[in-house]
Amino acid sequence: MSIETVTADPLSDVPLVLGSHELKSRLIVGTGKYATYSLMKDCLEASRAEVITVAVRRERLIDADGRNILDFIDLDRYTILPNTAGCFTAEDAVRVARLGREILEGLDNPGADWVKLEVLGDTKTLLPDPIATLQATEQLVGEGFQVLCYTTDDPMTARRLKDAGATSVMPAGSPIGSGQGVLNPNNIRICLEYLKDGDADYPVIIDAGVGTASDVAFAMELGCDGVLLNTGIAGARDALRMAVAMKNACLAGRDAYLAGRIPKKLYATASSPVDGTIA
Repeated sequence: MSIETVTADPLSDVPLVLGSHELKSRLIVGTGKYATYSLMKDCLEASRAEVITVAVRRERLIDADGRNILDFIDLDRYTILPNTAGCFTAEDAVRVARLGREILEGLDNPGADWVKLEVLGDTKTLLPDPIATLQATEQLVGEGFQVLCYTTDDPMTARRLKDAGATSVMPAGSPIGSGQGVLNPNNIRICLEYLKDGDADYPVIIDAGVGTASDVAFAMELGCDGVLLNTGIAGARDALRMAVAMKNACLAGRDAYLAGRIPKKLYATASSPVDGTIA
């Protein structure tokens, strides 16, 4: 790749393929927790995301001033990824996924065929229930959904979810909204190894816990195919500036992964030759 190509097109890369969807941007962002719908709209645009996730169960479609969230989302520009946030049983998650599909079919949005699946274990940690998550995945796949599955960073669970037909497995970097970043990179590396074994293009996305731009870059440098986040932008002191930072970090981390970092060494290696020769 020439420097001209990199400079002219910073997104020059193979697309991120999620089932029947092809994306240039590898950053997926949420719509919750913003102070105003107008700020949300500006941050979505600044992030350059193509897919935005909406909590079907939790999202208030109409705010106190009578405004509809959909009035601030350009449905011709964004594909909506409905999610089952707030569900604690497989049955509830399946019901909410069906509701999301009906809503988006009515809006003629291409996101009607997929769902971000969350089946949580408790309200304190918001960690996923692995058994209920697997059960819901199997049922939704059977109903024709493309399931993007939020899970822990446990490689065994991740492999089971892929075997159940999940379109993408999305391990948490750390608990939802915690801002702790990727706490266990070794587990993420093993997840990547197991999920991509024999299928190098299988998409693995970090979902949850991202707090700042360096967390996004690190996740991408590990070899993850994308990052899904919400609170890291919406909860920042300057959300709009953070949206730009997250976009740039996703690009930089992806480029760094593709470029290949130098190996870490215990001792120094001189940048300039010490024997008088020209390197």
